[in-house]
Amino acid sequence: MEHRSGSPEAAEGSGAGAGSSRISRPEAEGSGISGPKAESSGISRSEAESSGLAGISGTSGSDPDARWLALLMHAAFFLLLGASLTRFLMRHPGEARTPWIIALSITLAVLYLLGPVLGSRPTPRRLTWLGVLVLVWMVLVVLAPSFAWCAVPLFYTGLRILPPRAALALVALLTAFVVAAQLRLATGFDPNLVLAPPAVAAVATAVFVHMQRQAVRQRELAARQRELIDDLLRTRRELAATERREGTLAERQRLSMEIHDTLAQGLSSQQMLLQAADRTWSADPDAARRHVRTATGIAERNLAEARRFVHDLAPADLAEGGGLEAALHALAARESAQAAGALTVHCHVEGTPHAPLPDRVQSALLRIAQGALANVREHSGATAAGLTLTHLDDRVVLDVGDNGHGFTVEPGGPRPTAGVRGHGLPAIRARVHQLGGTLTIESAPGEGTVLSAEVPLPTTPEEPA
Repeated sequence: MEHRSGSPEAAEGSGAGAGSSRISRPEAEGSGISGPKAESSGISRSEAESSGLAGISGTSGSDPDARWLALLMHAAFFLLLGASLTRFLMRHPGEARTPWIIALSITLAVLYLLGPVLGSRPTPRRLTWLGVLVLVWMVLVVLAPSFAWCAVPLFYTGLRILPPRAALALVALLTAFVVAAQLRLATGFDPNLVLAPPAVAAVATAVFVHMQRQAVRQRELAARQRELIDDLLRTRRELAATERREGTLAERQRLSMEIHDTLAQGLSSQQMLLQAADRTWSADPDAARRHVRTATGIAERNLAEARRFVHDLAPADLAEGGGLEAALHALAARESAQAAGALTVHCHVEGTPHAPLPDRVQSALLRIAQGALANVREHSGATAAGLTLTHLDDRVVLDVGDNGHGFTVEPGGPRPTAGVRGHGLPAIRARVHQLGGTLTIESAPGEGTVLSAEVPLPTTPEEPA
């Protein structure tokens, strides 16, 4: 009786052995799931914190692909379990162990379904569940070797839940149990039963470990990319903030030079004229009135400049039309009138521009002339000064000369003497530098001063013939 029941079991055992050799297809399905799942779950940085196969659906998160892969893995397990039970019932109808096989199959299915409820981390409850799951499967394999087909999903379950060494030990134990059970029930020695299960287990484990390591590398690469993107965004924000600060400082410097060359100089002239009028009011009322009228004219010019600041910060002389040449002539005439004979300013233009000068060049040269004449009026003691504008092919040159007492030009540039206020020459130098030009100052004690600002002009491409 035992031999008679063993013979069909031997036939089933050989079938199971063949099935074991064909487990590579379900295993391929399982391995195809393991990699993306390991990547999508992102559970841990170490393999010891890997999630269990049964918990894959519970940790798939919001990734649609992970959910579909989890459903596919569950379907594969239940398909193998159902096929094994069907095979047993077809080969051994009405045997005494059939109720036990059915009950254990249902128990194995229920235990498998409980996996997601217990979570994905290797907690004591999770490990206990895995031990009971493996034990029930072992009993089924002892009673019916065809249930060895379910070994590959259990391989992945152990590899995901347990630390690496414990998982490999569990895989080896399951493989050895499958081989021993089938050899015991077989009628004779079959090398396929000895070699196929270890080969399948080795391939499944290698595929899983490779996929898991690839997932870890991809997560680390994604983390590094996020760090690089964060660094790039932070650098761009810092660069934008730096550019805003530099732009603000440059605008402040420009406004300070504009105010120094216009409003401050006009107010200084008004102060001197009003003080002179106050001193001569009793002795020479007519001269005092001339000083007051001149101060009134300066106030009108300053008012126009202030309004121009509010509008577009363009020089009032340029805004009135006529260009730079007309503005320089008007500046020379105004300075001569304000000096009331103490200083005579002449203006001379040489050459003809090939094209209108850019607005920023005209504005800067006019401000340079205003600042230079303010220095002449306040510090040089000169009686005559001249403005010379020279148009060349690729540049324009503004010369401001006087016959004052001069000074010694130092290599680092002229330094204001003690008690001298203002920053006219540094402002002039800054304006020339902003235009990419050069500033030259020639002076000596008792020989006057010549200030020369040379500004390059932008080249325009020739029109094609």
